[in-house]
Amino acid sequence: MAWTKYQLSLALVMVVTGTINTISTKWADKLPSKSRDGIVRNFDHPFFQASCMFLGECLCFVAFKVLYKVLSRRCNGSEDVHELTKGNRDFNQFKLFIPAMCDMTSTSLMYIGLNLTYASSFQMFRGAVIVFVGILSVGFLDRVLRRREWTGIFMVIVGLTIVGLADFLNKDPNTDSHGKNDIITGDLLIVIAQIITATQMVIEEKYVTGLDIPPLQAVGWEGIFGFVVLACLQVPFYFIKVGPPFSGNYRGVLEDAIDAFVQMGNNYLLIFAILGTILSIAFFNFAGISVTKELSATTRMVIDSVRTFFIWMLSLGFTWQTFHWLQLLGFAFLLFGMCLYNGITCTPCIIYVRNAVSNLRYRHLNDDVVENRAADEAYDRSA
Repeated sequence: MAWTKYQLSLALVMVVTGTINTISTKWADKLPSKSRDGIVRNFDHPFFQASCMFLGECLCFVAFKVLYKVLSRRCNGSEDVHELTKGNRDFNQFKLFIPAMCDMTSTSLMYIGLNLTYASSFQMFRGAVIVFVGILSVGFLDRVLRRREWTGIFMVIVGLTIVGLADFLNKDPNTDSHGKNDIITGDLLIVIAQIITATQMVIEEKYVTGLDIPPLQAVGWEGIFGFVVLACLQVPFYFIKVGPPFSGNYRGVLEDAIDAFVQMGNNYLLIFAILGTILSIAFFNFAGISVTKELSATTRMVIDSVRTFFIWMLSLGFTWQTFHWLQLLGFAFLLFGMCLYNGITCTPCIIYVRNAVSNLRYRHLNDDVVENRAADEAYDRSA
């Protein structure tokens, strides 16, 4: 079935905003600005950036409330049939608290990892979530994975290994102050974060899916929980001393939100980068939910893989990293493994080609039979 213009626009919005989200976050990491002590440093505030991301998710809650208000004013029950507002709107919000804490922890770890490694590697290593979702779903959801799914998981593991090897072997002069150890540490943090993300997905499937919560409302509440808790945690983080590479601020603490605001005031480009993170995650979540509703979760996964390619291309274009052929090979394994795990194979194409070849052979045989019959009739007439 051909996609409608609306579905194509949703896919385009998802790719564009998803790409902007990762690129703007990495751009902020690389922007220099004067700190509170007067020394120019890169913007190294992963927990502050994670808070901004949750602020963007809070906008989904605002969008849900506005849409619900507009539909309810029609007084025709449209708020109960619209794809983005129908469902159980009166539920216990604290049932989303644990998934929100998982999201908060994984996002914070991933943003620390993004600050240490490449944007393209950050996006590719997020594909590891398939491995952990598959394993956890077997243990906690009593799901039986088929051979195709296990093969897809194996291909993803191979792809992740190749991408990690590419990061280790890549001699990139554009890595700022981060060496190979920092890059590998960032990669490992992103993979660890996927374990927590997979846990979140399994918890949501086991305890939240049956509640039939409108998706925008669910994302909004998780954003509210994540933003409030992480904002409160930044108070003790302000006093916790850590060493490099986990702290790039002048006080050497886990997070210095005050210094983040000071750096934003000293470099207006940081404001644009942070706004890019906030707005892009809001539109990305909206487009992703809509794609799942209009098409399927599998289509959403494929589109999400497409933005990985654009993030990689932009990272190369901005000279944030250099090209390494192993990363291309790793991306190919990751994409093939994801498609295999989600049941996207070339079987329909193979069947189509096989049927086309069979039809050609059948026609060719029929032509031979017709020619032979015509020759026999001509011979009988001449005799």
